[in-house]
Amino acid sequence: MKSIWQNDQFDNLEKHTQWGIDVLEKYIKFVKERTEIELSYAKQLRNLSKKYQPKKNSKEEEEYRYTSTRAFLATLNEMNDYAGQHEVISENMTSLIIGELTRYVQELKQERKSHFHDGRKAQQHIETCWKQLEASKRRFERDCKEADRAQQYFEKMDADINVTKADVEKARQQAQLRHQMAEDSKAEYSSTLQKFNSEQHDHYYTHIPNIFQKIQEMEERRIVRIGESMKTFADVDRQVIPIIGKCLDEITKAAESVDHKNDSQMVIEAFKSGFEPPGDVDFEDFTQPMKRTISESSLSNSRGDGKYEPKFGGKSKGKLWPFIKKNKLMSLLTSPHQPPPPPPASASPSAVPNGPQSPKQQKEPLSHRFNEFMTSKPKIHCFRSLKRGLSLKLGAGPEDFSNLPPEQRRKKLQQKVDELNKDIQKEMDQRDALTKMKDVYIKNPQMGDAASVDHRLSELEQNIEKLRLEVQKFEGWLAEVEGRLPSRTEQARRQSGLYEAQNTSAVNSCAQDRESSPDGSYTEEQSQETEMKVPATDFDDEFDDEEPLPTIGTCKALYTFEGQNEGTISVAEGEMLYVIEEDKGDGWTRIRRNEDEEGYVPTSYVEVYLDKNAKDVYKSLQKISE
Repeated sequence: MKSIWQNDQFDNLEKHTQWGIDVLEKYIKFVKERTEIELSYAKQLRNLSKKYQPKKNSKEEEEYRYTSTRAFLATLNEMNDYAGQHEVISENMTSLIIGELTRYVQELKQERKSHFHDGRKAQQHIETCWKQLEASKRRFERDCKEADRAQQYFEKMDADINVTKADVEKARQQAQLRHQMAEDSKAEYSSTLQKFNSEQHDHYYTHIPNIFQKIQEMEERRIVRIGESMKTFADVDRQVIPIIGKCLDEITKAAESVDHKNDSQMVIEAFKSGFEPPGDVDFEDFTQPMKRTISESSLSNSRGDGKYEPKFGGKSKGKLWPFIKKNKLMSLLTSPHQPPPPPPASASPSAVPNGPQSPKQQKEPLSHRFNEFMTSKPKIHCFRSLKRGLSLKLGAGPEDFSNLPPEQRRKKLQQKVDELNKDIQKEMDQRDALTKMKDVYIKNPQMGDAASVDHRLSELEQNIEKLRLEVQKFEGWLAEVEGRLPSRTEQARRQSGLYEAQNTSAVNSCAQDRESSPDGSYTEEQSQETEMKVPATDFDDEFDDEEPLPTIGTCKALYTFEGQNEGTISVAEGEMLYVIEEDKGDGWTRIRRNEDEEGYVPTSYVEVYLDKNAKDVYKSLQKISE
């Protein structure tokens, strides 16, 4: 009987079903980790898309007007949608697989527990019946043995003649009693045996098969459920494939929309300056002898002598030297180039018979000085422009956008006019709304005080008037830009032709002057007479409102200096003056007495006190100008 229970393999079935539950839980854990990966991937994709999105109100936002950058922006947006599909995968797997399987595992554990409880109960019942049968059998066997011994004892007593009749009768009764007990045990054993056989039949053919059938069905349902979950696992991915495909199609469509011709044209429109190309450079003939004679067509003509003045405007205003001050031209041609005189030995240089002489011009042809000027590194033409350059570095600019090329300036002015018109429209809309509200208050005083909106209406009227004035101002500048460009181009051509006609005669006149001087050098009077003049046309208009150079410190004159050459200034011993340009290594310092008097003095003749803050600003401006 014991071998029969072992063959039923209840313990093995219990282990197998537990293994099946473990497989389910392992698969649930696998899907859970997959959903975490999907969420993490989606999060990283969103962060990546957000990282490369253009920032609002920044320069990057302006760059996304090109087709290539717009395609990249579309790719970023599609990647965001692509990430959303991975989030959908995670959500569907969580709800359709993890949640369902988790509930099913709990139900499966309860069902398995119930089935094996019924199996153990059936086993215990059949074991109990078997024990009862064994007890009844042993009792029947014992009673049979007792009846045999009693019968043998009775026969022995009955055969013995020495035993009394009473003892024989007693032995006979005892034998009959034992026989009766054996018969009763036999009947009980027979009944118990029949009952056990019936229970055993039901156990092996009814109860246990039913339990096994339930366990088998439970296990089959588990297998089917895990298969369905795996199918759902694939279906969840398959459901988002069309949407992901659309995202990829949109990325491909955006890539195909990239138009290199359109982008190139946008760059051209964005950076088109509107300037006319410069004309041809004329040949300068230096083979003719240089004669130093003063002529009316010379570069040394005075502006106020009523004679004809050569035009150095180039092709147009500011084209020949667009970033140099007009007094810088005189400074390059006439500023001291030789080393400054040493300081006098005595307290006052006037006490020395042959005191220090003011610096004289270096003996070199004027054409060489002019060439040096023409090939020198352009500087910003005035302090106003220096400040403008600094403001451009700091992200600001003049209100009229005069720092931009004509075409760019026109675009900026048009943009500003459009913005102001939009602001005017907003203010007018507010005014109309308040006007209607006031009419409602007048008709229905209980709704509000009509006088309460008068102040706001007045403010709106003032704002509208201010904005209209601003529009008129910018429209004036816009009309100036749109109207002046053609005329200025013609004027530049006329100036260019006039300059080409006079340039050769001016240089030849300077050469004749040099040959007429016996020692080949200039005199003080010649230097003053040969002061180069710039025509009072558009070139002069550019610098009429120029600002003086900033003061970077003060200085005290240690000695008296008589400034005789062009570009120098006379100072008296002990005089306090302003420093506007420190010594650059040539031994000269530029100073200013007042707004009209400034020039160079030897650095050794003055004691300089520089203002550190002003010096830093000046150096910053110099760096910008370079």
